[in-house]
Amino acid sequence: MALPSPARAADGAVYDPVPTEPVTSRLGLELTEYASFPQSFTDPPLVDQRLNRIARINTIMEVPDGSGRRAVPDLNGNLYFVKDGVPHVYLDVAATFQPEFFSGRGLGQGFGYVTFHPDFKRNGLFYTIHTEEAAITADVPDYRQTNVLYHGVIDEWRATDPAADTFEGTHREVLRIGFGGQIHGIQEINFNPTARRGDADYGNLYLAVGDGGQGVGNTDPQNLAMPHGKLLRIDPRGTNAPNGRYGIPPSNPFAGQAGRLGEIYAYGFRDPHRFSWDRATGRLYLGHIGEHAIEAIYDVRPGDNFGWSEREGAYVFDRTPTTPCDRIFPLPADDAGYQYPVAAYDHNPQPGWNCTSDVGVAVAGGFVYRGRDLPALRGKYVFGDLVNGWILYTEADEMRRGRTPATIHRMNLFDSAGVPVRMRDLSSPGAPGDPNRVDLRFGTDAQGELYILAKANGRIWKVTGTRTFAAASPGTTRVHDTMRPSNWAPVTPSKWQFTGRQVILAEAGTERPGPRRPFEYAVLTAGPVFSSVEIKGSVRLDEPVEITNRDVIIVFGYRSDTEFYYAHLSSDNTIYPHNGIFKVNNADRERIDYEWNGRSRGANPAVTDTRWHDVKVKHLPATGEIAVYLDGSKDPLMTARDTTFGSGRVGFGSFDNIGRLRDLKVTGTPAA
Repeated sequence: MALPSPARAADGAVYDPVPTEPVTSRLGLELTEYASFPQSFTDPPLVDQRLNRIARINTIMEVPDGSGRRAVPDLNGNLYFVKDGVPHVYLDVAATFQPEFFSGRGLGQGFGYVTFHPDFKRNGLFYTIHTEEAAITADVPDYRQTNVLYHGVIDEWRATDPAADTFEGTHREVLRIGFGGQIHGIQEINFNPTARRGDADYGNLYLAVGDGGQGVGNTDPQNLAMPHGKLLRIDPRGTNAPNGRYGIPPSNPFAGQAGRLGEIYAYGFRDPHRFSWDRATGRLYLGHIGEHAIEAIYDVRPGDNFGWSEREGAYVFDRTPTTPCDRIFPLPADDAGYQYPVAAYDHNPQPGWNCTSDVGVAVAGGFVYRGRDLPALRGKYVFGDLVNGWILYTEADEMRRGRTPATIHRMNLFDSAGVPVRMRDLSSPGAPGDPNRVDLRFGTDAQGELYILAKANGRIWKVTGTRTFAAASPGTTRVHDTMRPSNWAPVTPSKWQFTGRQVILAEAGTERPGPRRPFEYAVLTAGPVFSSVEIKGSVRLDEPVEITNRDVIIVFGYRSDTEFYYAHLSSDNTIYPHNGIFKVNNADRERIDYEWNGRSRGANPAVTDTRWHDVKVKHLPATGEIAVYLDGSKDPLMTARDTTFGSGRVGFGSFDNIGRLRDLKVTGTPAA
């Protein structure tokens, strides 16, 4: 199927750069709580309520010494070690650097990250990032932007006894970078886990350095004399850097070149948030947080230029707009010199969005799963959106440079009891601040098994299994004579035709008194009232395709004219009432599907033509699972969980359009 073209404005600007939404996967992850962390507080006290979290935990990683301990940094200052799910403070980073240390401004400020030298068991070395307020510290940055507000500082620590459960030892400063803003600092530092002793990359430290939040006109990411907006690679044990406290690997792409920093590995980044290596292929993938349009995954190689702020994703970024809004445009025919995403999704702001404000979309980079416990995940790059908590994946072998970006799939989630949940459900209990902001992060252990983190309530879950959404059998009782005219009860009989082969809504319905709900539908009266049920049939929309909001609905769980569910199949997925799963419960219809992003988009359009389409709706009241499938796909188009109605009848209809149904099959378990 051809991909939709990006939508264009009258001035040629692109306003919907990734028209296809993530595809819902039948695959789900089972999450088991692994650890929870105590309340921590920013220093100074927070102003931005987005920092109002239980614990601002940033990642989880295995300490590379065979001890089974895992390390978790909290931006507010503590480095925790976790053994058998129980955390304790290994090192108070904040206290070490007081009074300069600060974590109360900017989403990434504080103790940002930790990583351990691959030979930590013998040498006791590990590395941290923290931030210091420029107005307080007397230290001078090695590199700086103008009007520096804070410093991002890399320190090396040497544990006297690497096996000890609390830190004792020494530390030294490796590198200090001055930033002119309070966001987009040094986001992650890490060693290449695929490099082995004796390899040229063994012991080299990678640093993801943001652009300092200097605005859309910032040219620093393209300036090879500055470290800002770059992925750096250094040898922390070397001495040939300008400050003499680290080394510059001679294999770096710009090493030894006049006017260019030898530390640079790749450049052209706005906010290079998280990166990881595929342990099977050695490829380096980086999750990049965009401006107001595109969240991207990049395949990074030495010397690459990813374009910011001349490009956002695979589009020209207008750095000097004549309007208050940022704009992106298609690439020129002679485009050259940039690398573009191997996977991407866009922001899809709500109608009437103030284009100078944050939409609330940000990618959380992840890992290619190469563990043993979850065969269904092998070869999948698992990542997500850190704000809404969606967990996504692409197939690693689809993420190819210079090709069409890989398809992004959204996974369903289950708790350890097998109940469908969302990350918002898991992260909201006890969470202060915005309950809809998950602050999602990912981590792995030494075996490559996956962990999911939420700053919202300071908890970590391990991915302990995979499940198929709505996998249970609905039952075996089948309804006969589903197409017999006498077996249907329409709201307005004069609007319907029953041929014995087709159920035809021949005249559009009109709104009726009472709660907002479908205008016209007919209920199948044959057979029992079902609890679990599977509905199969073919539907066709008889309205011209030029009508963008055309629809038909499948009714299920029907108890009365104001109590039922329905699946809305529409050409339009850009407004709340369309192309989703809804509940009418003696009140205006309520959208309950997981695909709606809360702003402007639902599942990809179900019906965009006048052909017949096979539809399957599965409702399992015992778990609340609801899944809608189209044209034989094994992956659902829409999913939801709701336990309001435990039984009911099925039907077909529309709001104010015409269409038809044929080949209806209803199978399930009769209600008690």
